[in-house]
Amino acid sequence: MLCDCIYSEAVWENMARMCVKSRRLDVARVCLGNMGNARAARALRDAEKEPELEAQVAVLATQLGMLEDAERLYKSCGRFDLLNKFYQAAGQWQQAVETAETNDRIHLRTTYYSYAKHLEAMGDKNLALVYFEKSDTHRFEVPRMLMEDNVSLEIYINKMKDKDLYKWWGHYLESQSDMEAALHYYAFAQDYLSQVRVHCYLGNIQKASEIANETGNRAASYHVARQYEGQDEISQSVHFYTRAQAYNNAIRLCKENNLDEQLMNLALLSNPEDMMDTAMYYEEKGTHMDRAVMLYHKAGHVSKALELAFATEQFGALQLIAEDLNETSDPALLARCSDFFIKHAQYQKAVELLVAAKKYHEALQLCLVQSLTITEDLAESLTVPKDSTHLSEAGRKELLEKIADCCMRQGNYHLATKKYTQAGNKTKAMRALLKSGDTEKIVFFAGVSRQKEIYIMAANYLQSLDWRNDPEIMKNIISFYTKGRALDLLAGFYEACAEVEIDDYQNYEKAYGALTEACKCLNKAKGRSDDEADSRFLILTHRLGLIKRFIQARRMYEEDPVESVRMCESLLEEKDLDPAVRVGDVYGFLVEHYCHNGNFQQAWSKIEELRSTRPNINVSLYVSQTSLEALQNAAGIRLVYKNANTHAAEDDEEVEEDENINH
Repeated sequence: MLCDCIYSEAVWENMARMCVKSRRLDVARVCLGNMGNARAARALRDAEKEPELEAQVAVLATQLGMLEDAERLYKSCGRFDLLNKFYQAAGQWQQAVETAETNDRIHLRTTYYSYAKHLEAMGDKNLALVYFEKSDTHRFEVPRMLMEDNVSLEIYINKMKDKDLYKWWGHYLESQSDMEAALHYYAFAQDYLSQVRVHCYLGNIQKASEIANETGNRAASYHVARQYEGQDEISQSVHFYTRAQAYNNAIRLCKENNLDEQLMNLALLSNPEDMMDTAMYYEEKGTHMDRAVMLYHKAGHVSKALELAFATEQFGALQLIAEDLNETSDPALLARCSDFFIKHAQYQKAVELLVAAKKYHEALQLCLVQSLTITEDLAESLTVPKDSTHLSEAGRKELLEKIADCCMRQGNYHLATKKYTQAGNKTKAMRALLKSGDTEKIVFFAGVSRQKEIYIMAANYLQSLDWRNDPEIMKNIISFYTKGRALDLLAGFYEACAEVEIDDYQNYEKAYGALTEACKCLNKAKGRSDDEADSRFLILTHRLGLIKRFIQARRMYEEDPVESVRMCESLLEEKDLDPAVRVGDVYGFLVEHYCHNGNFQQAWSKIEELRSTRPNINVSLYVSQTSLEALQNAAGIRLVYKNANTHAAEDDEEVEEDENINH
């Protein structure tokens, strides 16, 4: 109700000023409305877009003439861009420039430009020129400003040494028909097109050609080429069109003037459309068909290139084209190319094309017929992916097995193993791996396959190696036979281990342990095997008994030598003592005993007895060197023998004796 009683604008203005202090913009709008100050009201409404309240209030202060308050508000909210505009509007240009240089650099060039325009309007052209340069607008603003003072403008341009200004001044001089001076400034500006254009205008095309050749400028070269074309200088025009990379114009001139030799090179440099047009040109003329084929190929029209190559029997071109063919090409086209290469004995390329055409069986058959080596890359290209729609899963596996069979014939066992594995035939894969002799991979493959048959195959292979001197191999043999549940084979391996311990080391204790394990295996196998296992079990049990008696005889020698000798004598009465216990080991034990006790006659009797049963036996393998020397010294007999490296081989060297005269 109070508002309706106030009619004085001064009162409303004072209230609006109070709103600046209190920052009540809502009240300020009412005051401005009652004051009838539409401009201030609109400025305040536009200021509402600013996010800072201080910036909005500063606009109100500006409209009310409270400039110091407005300046303070802009600074307090950090709106130096608005403060810059404020200074410019107030004519405070130094403050505006300083604000832009320190806090509003994003508007620095704009501020310089506005200040330069202000100085120009004030008539201070020298200072305006400085700020036009700072705003980087001097290249067009200074010539405009100094247009009426050509002398000053020319001095300024020469002082600046700016290519754009040189070019502008050259254009100006050219418009004034001062061609020599224009050329001078075009040279400074390195504006080769303008130089060439002026020289051509003056009729000095030779100079224009030199400039175009020396600089290599495409625009200049194109202009010279047009001039030569107008004068029917075709070769020169083609040359400069080529330097300008305007190949289509050069090709057009070559076609019109039958310059076929240059035409090919130009077409190869140009775009596919020009290549296609040139190829059609050669084809229509019926000459240089090889060039037509090449251009069709380069232009991407492979089918057309192949048709033309087949029609004209361009073998060399076909080879080049075929290198770019792949699985995305037309299958019929691929098959046709492969037939062509087969006809010309290019089998390797034919195979590649058949694979690209997804004719895998035909490609593999060609490899077999022509004895082509299947490399890793070729095998992979012949391998059909699992999700392929060209072959069923059964057909895919069949193809993989055929690839593997071919690799086996060629001796590439590792690749054959890979393909058999991909086909799911692990048994054949293992057989291929066994042929390769790669022990490490054989052990690994058997471990990951986890198939009974493969375990047995791996163990059988490992038995062919030097497992006696490699504990890891022996461990794998036992492990694989156990996992493969081949107890009879494991028993046989333990028997072999026992024989090694006896033959090489005379270690009957370890041999006894190995044969015990063999018996355990045969005992487990009896329930699910035939009578052969029972028979083997009985034989091994008997052998264990003989070995046990010999071990006991040797162990009790220290305590009861007589009983020990008696047990050995009883062992010699066994008809099937060997191979359970070597006869030589028993006789050797007895000879050592008698020699130790000084009974050399009895010792010699045992040697004679051993010779009668084993005529070719090497006594030195069973009797120590010390005992033999004592024996021959005591008996007056010289024994000739040779030491052996292994105990297992009873060689053919006979022990000879030479009785001396006193015997």
